[in-house]
Amino acid sequence: QVQLVETGGGLVQAGGSLRLSCAASGRTFSRDAMCWFRQTPGMEREFVAAISWSGGSTAYSDSVKGRFTISRDNAKTVYLQMNSLKPEDTAVYYCNAAPIVVRDGYAYGPGFGQTGYWGQGTQVTVSS
Repeated sequence: QVQLVETGGGLVQAGGSLRLSCAASGRTFSRDAMCWFRQTPGMEREFVAAISWSGGSTAYSDSVKGRFTISRDNAKTVYLQMNSLKPEDTAVYYCNAAPIVVRDGYAYGPGFGQTGYWGQGTQVTVSS
């Protein structure tokens, strides 16, 4: 059974940092891009960051660029380092593994944001 499990969420004050982790089990994702999305109640799921299967290319949404860093250390674990957190970063953060393209600062491909495997999410709350 394939699983993606996110950890590292929690409550932090504005300006603080958190590091999210996403660990895969059941298979490796050595040929998949890994992405982070987030969602708040009543809103559409929002792209946050992506990293190519090789780890050589990354992409970020404008709202987190310069504050968040995505990385992966093997085919089974991806991280999201979140610095200078703002109250508007409050959301449930989801990890996604998908056969999409990450290149030149963009993430795209058929079914982007819909396809692939998803974790159960981890809550991040930033207080003002």
